[in-house]
Amino acid sequence: MVSGIVSLMLLVIFLGGWAWAWSPKRRAEFEEAARLPLEDDNGETRE
Repeated sequence: MVSGIVSLMLLVIFLGGWAWAWSPKRRAEFEEAARLPLEDDNGETRE
């Protein structure tokens, strides 16, 4: 019984995290973070 409740809680937490990560509101922030390795220290993008 306890293992079923724990499994259900973990599933809900996982689905919540998945929904948060794929939320359209977060897209701009994640795209900015994805560009960080390509930027110089002064903020200019290398090409």
